[in-house]
Amino acid sequence: MGDIDSLLPGGKGVWIPIDHGVSDFPVNGLENLDDLLEKISHADAVVAQKGVVSRYSSSSANMVAHLSVSTRHAGLRSSDKVLVGSVEESLSRGAKGVSVQVNMGSPDEPEMIERLGLITQDAHFLDCPVLGMIYPRGENLSIMDGDDTNGAAHAARLAFELGCDVVKTKWTGSIDSFRKVTEAVPIPVLIAGGPADSSTKEILTIVHQAIQSGGGGVCMGRQVFSHESPGKMVTALKMIVHDSYEVDKAILESGL
Repeated sequence: MGDIDSLLPGGKGVWIPIDHGVSDFPVNGLENLDDLLEKISHADAVVAQKGVVSRYSSSSANMVAHLSVSTRHAGLRSSDKVLVGSVEESLSRGAKGVSVQVNMGSPDEPEMIERLGLITQDAHFLDCPVLGMIYPRGENLSIMDGDDTNGAAHAARLAFELGCDVVKTKWTGSIDSFRKVTEAVPIPVLIAGGPADSSTKEILTIVHQAIQSGGGGVCMGRQVFSHESPGKMVTALKMIVHDSYEVDKAILESGL
């Protein structure tokens, strides 16, 4: 069975998703998973597709099975995340939790929400933690007047109300706006990675601000596995998320 406390010690987590190779490949940093897992296994969780979970669940990393998939080749349906596994299968493969993605505003949003509901239903009976990766970014997205979270608070609320134990969504750009996201739900809110061209210090500063806003940590992929020092990035992130380090101190002590 899953154990939410090991995945989110103290209610916070540094989770590293490495599922990107299904959607796109080659991906910088994901070419050699043996090498990568050795470097990032001290993260609180590694989110991966089920074949990767099976291969690496006996390692020191806590594995979370991501059950949603689409590829770059699906044309108009490339944002439609279909299910490729079940909670029961994921647990049998060694996963400590499962993850499902919903792209809010996508033409295929209703089906994705239905899939999330089916997974949280099964997870409830199997006592398995669920991460909802909820992104407000589809072409039909309708932002309410005055919503300076641009749908992120709604994304978090959707995850919570459908039974997720933790949610991943976008950083909203400021402490004040992100606080509205974290205050919208009683579950940990993890932020995705920032802009692709961000520096190490810029990334860690966003994480520090998210924690100040009441955030639960990070679920950050490319900013870690494509970094020149992914293991040191995990160390720095854990210092900020779990130990309340300032950014410069985390950079210094992690060796970045």
